[in-house]
Amino acid sequence: MAAAPHLPVLLERSVELLSAAPQGLIVDATLGAGGHALALLEARLERYGRAELLGLDRDPMALDLAGQRLAAIAADPRVELTLVRARFDELATVLADRGHERLSGVLLDLGISSMHVDRPERGFSYRAEGPLDMRMDPDLPVTAGDLVNDLEERELAGLLRRYADEQHAGRIARAVVAARPLTTTVQLAEVVRDAVPAATRRHGGHPATRTFQALRIAVNAEIEALEGVLPAVIDHLAPGGVAVVIAYHSLEDRPVKRAFAAAATDCVCPPGLPVCGCGHRARVEHLVRRPERAGPEELARNPRASAARLRAVRRLSEESP
Repeated sequence: MAAAPHLPVLLERSVELLSAAPQGLIVDATLGAGGHALALLEARLERYGRAELLGLDRDPMALDLAGQRLAAIAADPRVELTLVRARFDELATVLADRGHERLSGVLLDLGISSMHVDRPERGFSYRAEGPLDMRMDPDLPVTAGDLVNDLEERELAGLLRRYADEQHAGRIARAVVAARPLTTTVQLAEVVRDAVPAATRRHGGHPATRTFQALRIAVNAEIEALEGVLPAVIDHLAPGGVAVVIAYHSLEDRPVKRAFAAAATDCVCPPGLPVCGCGHRARVEHLVRRPERAGPEELARNPRASAARLRAVRRLSEESP
């Protein structure tokens, strides 16, 4: 079996929350290299004597790696494992196609994995020479290079503000347009570095970090996919079912926080009404309301976990009266 190139983030906490969910199907909707999935299958086997897991990923390379990593445990007759190439906002369709209605648990580990960053040919890293690609699904029609070279200056600046809160979006967009055509990650990183003020370059990380984040999010429609899947996750949870989401920046965490808070709220009528007229009832309860972070030991093993923040909810057995 090939060595896994990615260390799963907040693994112990995720497994703790999901292993306690009722017996039934767990969905790892961001399968990656299968690290979370393997630990979940092992924990569910120990708890229930059998385990069911459906793994989704849009990246065929990730599915191949996960298949190798999970091959041994999948051979156990007590394990039912299905891997599907699909983006996580296709969850409802995948479940319907396979006759699944209720889920015991769902895991979403958002953002980008080491297997993408550490492969220059995928174009995600500003540190290594590679094509301006950034597609998690290689069949997507638009690459980062297309955005960099085709967007108007105002559109490019707006993209940088919207998906990365880039303070110097206007300066960067002007510099990128002036330097076109750009074909490699290093070319773009150098243009961005030279575009930002010298004082900015002396502090924090690489000046191109936010630009690369914004392009990646746009290419893969990450926020749209997240906003699309969250209602489906809540809808398909069985009573007692658990949903765990790991986000890596506020743009990801914000819709998770909103969706979980709305689903955990009873009446949503305007304040001051004498009687509730909305009929809205809480469907979940918070297991982790304030986002949890990686501890010192995990950060020492995996510095990339520093940005991770975990939230979790559990489906109520009955909607509150």
